[in-house]
Amino acid sequence: MTTEPIVPSRVFAKARQDAETAKQGVSTPQTEHPAYKLAFQDTDFLLREDLRPVRFQLELLKPELLLDEARIGSMMVFYGSARIPEPAKAEALLEIASDEQSRRIAESLIAKSKYYDVARELARLASECPRDMDGKRHFVVCSGGGPSIMEAANRGATDVGADTVGLNIVLPHEQAPNEYVTPSLSFQFHYFALRKMHFLLRARAVAVFPGGFGTFDEMFELLTLIQTGKIKPMPVLLFGRDFWERVVNFEALVDEGVISLRDLELFHFVETAEEGWAIVRDFYSVPDCEGLAI
Repeated sequence: MTTEPIVPSRVFAKARQDAETAKQGVSTPQTEHPAYKLAFQDTDFLLREDLRPVRFQLELLKPELLLDEARIGSMMVFYGSARIPEPAKAEALLEIASDEQSRRIAESLIAKSKYYDVARELARLASECPRDMDGKRHFVVCSGGGPSIMEAANRGATDVGADTVGLNIVLPHEQAPNEYVTPSLSFQFHYFALRKMHFLLRARAVAVFPGGFGTFDEMFELLTLIQTGKIKPMPVLLFGRDFWERVVNFEALVDEGVISLRDLELFHFVETAEEGWAIVRDFYSVPDCEGLAI
């Protein structure tokens, strides 16, 4: 009786194996010099200025592979301020206000604290979508991973036992991911550009809550990509018409001729989670998440 030879799936050692072997080598002046390190284990080499293109590739590739392995087919992305507290904590801002300006700001943040609950409820609704026929999950909640509105979104997903994504960024002041981000789906970025790309690669709906520079940056980049046809249209929900029309005069942009009247159709003003989720369902022509083909 003869045994048929088995063709090996690979002939080279895996990188992890060689990395372990390299640690066990002899110690000589040559092997102790940084030049002898394996390139992918040499942090100083990877952090060189001229290795920036490689770091771009790595920062694009790592989350992409892990999100694929997690079977995440699409995401519902939440943008919004890191400074709007949940209602239960909002009143504390007024108590510590020391002058008229700080009291006025505290009162404004208290009024917007309702959006914490709105974001949380919208995240619950999105997170109840079942897997599709291929086992992929859709409208997985994704935020910037920080506090406030971002925390509310991740929290809403965990309320219904769903996984949730956090895309954090290295900042001069320490910012840890909020406690509601799924640990295996919590990512940290060095480059804002790569982080913003990951927000939109799987985005099939975006909820934009009141926010500052970061929120404006993310929102207007999204609107520009849709306006110019670089990405397909999707539901873009702007929560809080009073806020948005006070801080951005969209009609004036039309009157000035720098955007068209049709561009105002790229987004929807909404106030409640139910209203926003209905727009998403209507956009994809399904009464609920069942049968979504995104």
